[in-house]
Amino acid sequence: MPAHTVRFKQVDVFTSTPFKGNPLAVVFDADALDTTQMQAIARWTNLSETTFLLKPGDAAADYRVRIFTPGGELPFAGHPTLGTAHALLDSGYQPKQAGKLIQQCGVGLVELEALDSSGGTSDAHGAWAFAAPPARVTPLAADRYDALSAALRSRAIDFSAAPCAVDNGAPWLVVRVDSARACLELEPDAAALAELVQSVDTHGLAVYGPHDANGPATFEVRCLMAGGDFGLGEDPVTGSANAALAGLLNAQQRRPGTRYTVRQGTVLGRAGDVSVHYDDARGKIWIGGPTVTIVDGTFRLA
Repeated sequence: MPAHTVRFKQVDVFTSTPFKGNPLAVVFDADALDTTQMQAIARWTNLSETTFLLKPGDAAADYRVRIFTPGGELPFAGHPTLGTAHALLDSGYQPKQAGKLIQQCGVGLVELEALDSSGGTSDAHGAWAFAAPPARVTPLAADRYDALSAALRSRAIDFSAAPCAVDNGAPWLVVRVDSARACLELEPDAAALAELVQSVDTHGLAVYGPHDANGPATFEVRCLMAGGDFGLGEDPVTGSANAALAGLLNAQQRRPGTRYTVRQGTVLGRAGDVSVHYDDARGKIWIGGPTVTIVDGTFRLA
């Protein structure tokens, strides 16, 4: 009996240089797979996320995607959104509307647009951006500030920007520190960090610090995962956390203009390249970056 195979790609997201971004596995033609099979595949790939492409249930969508970590399913995640779109386009798919895609996922419909060379949404040149989904924002109670400082083992937290739990389908506790250097120097207490973020119904902490004017980006970001569906450790480059940060900067009236950039993954030897655009005319925040295909072939299912 012949083996059952489906198309498969492994891509590197938020980079145009192989092995410098965040990897993603994408399984095509997944309509015949059930949740148990998808979870088993995600556990086997052992990447932070594996996505499964399905036919859309909404006529407005180009495709539907299910997103799995090794431990569970997520309603939304950023680098899987960009990576899945890239894999689909790389396979020869033609969008219903040129330069635009509509993804159906657990949080509903997510818009994507091709990036122009300035980081705005316009003509395609290989990079794409997604519109940040709506988010629920909950400020961290002031009586937890000492616990946060202890968990991060840092006195560099900038409490003038209130730390907030931000949930856009992937919940993060977003914290500002004084500088990019302070962000890079963090050596948190893993157990204390896990207790803190889980107490506010998040699974990780997104820390950001500003670079100086001559720095490689506007902000340095680190995403420290503390259990739950996200797993443990540090995520190389994180779309959902950057969407959470962009929305929070806007809500706190601290955004650095209509466009800014992020470097992420530095301490892991990566060079994540994230662009953010506040599209005030349309009331959207676009989170984008390049993606490159690393592996292209088939996946044996049985």
